[in-house]
Amino acid sequence: MKTIYFTVTNDLSYDQRMHRICTTLVQEGHTIWLIGRVMPGSEPMSGHSFLHHRLHCYFSRGKAFYMEYNLRLLFFLLFRRMDAVCAVDLDTILPVYIVSIFKKIPRVYDAHEWFPEMKEVVSRPWVHKAWRSLERWLVPRFPQGYTVSQPIADYFRLTYHVEYPVIRNLPKAKPWPPVPENHRIIIYQGAVNEGRCFEELIPAMTTVKGKLQVFGDGNFLRQARQLTQTLNLEEKVSFMGKIVPTLLAGITPTARVGITLFEKTGKSNQYSLANRFFDYIQAGVPQVCSDLPCYREINQEHEVAVLLSDQTGDTIAHALNNLLDNEVLYSMLRSNCMTAARQYTWEKESIRLIRFYQNLFN
Repeated sequence: MKTIYFTVTNDLSYDQRMHRICTTLVQEGHTIWLIGRVMPGSEPMSGHSFLHHRLHCYFSRGKAFYMEYNLRLLFFLLFRRMDAVCAVDLDTILPVYIVSIFKKIPRVYDAHEWFPEMKEVVSRPWVHKAWRSLERWLVPRFPQGYTVSQPIADYFRLTYHVEYPVIRNLPKAKPWPPVPENHRIIIYQGAVNEGRCFEELIPAMTTVKGKLQVFGDGNFLRQARQLTQTLNLEEKVSFMGKIVPTLLAGITPTARVGITLFEKTGKSNQYSLANRFFDYIQAGVPQVCSDLPCYREINQEHEVAVLLSDQTGDTIAHALNNLLDNEVLYSMLRSNCMTAARQYTWEKESIRLIRFYQNLFN
């Protein structure tokens, strides 16, 4: 069996996706290391079968952070023994490339995001140009990789001539939860980042007959809190902070409605397939979701969401109130979630991951 290193820039405690990937590969007999960074308030990493290491950084954001983190990651990896190394997203791809060349080992690119096309990158021309240049240079040099949606895989195939399979971030199968009490809770879980429609969602809550709970943080958290205060919505919008995945899995089924909204700025948003979309399905929570290609395709097969092509505050408020009040619609979507939950599970999707690494070493 092999030793594989995975590299990310985020806090390891809350990365459900990497927990699933690493645990699955450990179960296949591999030795797995997950490398990330330590952040203020990081929870201890315990109870996992994979190994991990957190890098300490002086800088926490911007160009200085990426330069520091990549240098620290490079020197850390150079002095470790491994049989393969995987860069998770573009922000760790350069040290992974250098190490793979130096050690003459296989390298893998896990395109969890279409990184240069995220809104916070696209909206900054020079930053966008830098990340696009890095992608153009290095992705063709990573013939082995995988991504989270078919449109992104198609783009990589047509642009860089690499064949990346799609391995979606699906949750593990769970016992079907009871119908939640009608406490009219709306849940958002995940990164509170630019491009997630908080500028429209928070004002919409002024006329929504329920309460919004936001689990997570990100680069738009400060603005989201400020907007909530400005509109005097502290009683209706609560920022719950980051919650470790095991606890969040118990909270999600208690909500009545989930939120999966993306602006159409940036192709990463347009072709996204967010973790929380499937987490809500597995928890039996109908959701209000952006009418984007990947979600539309799933919703046509299993109607689990109310899709919005118009994401103004009024439209969001109307959709949320309808799901809160319309028992017929709610029951239909929840029943469809039950059917979809049996299909979209990590137990089934992980077969693709296992096959990928078998082929990598064979």
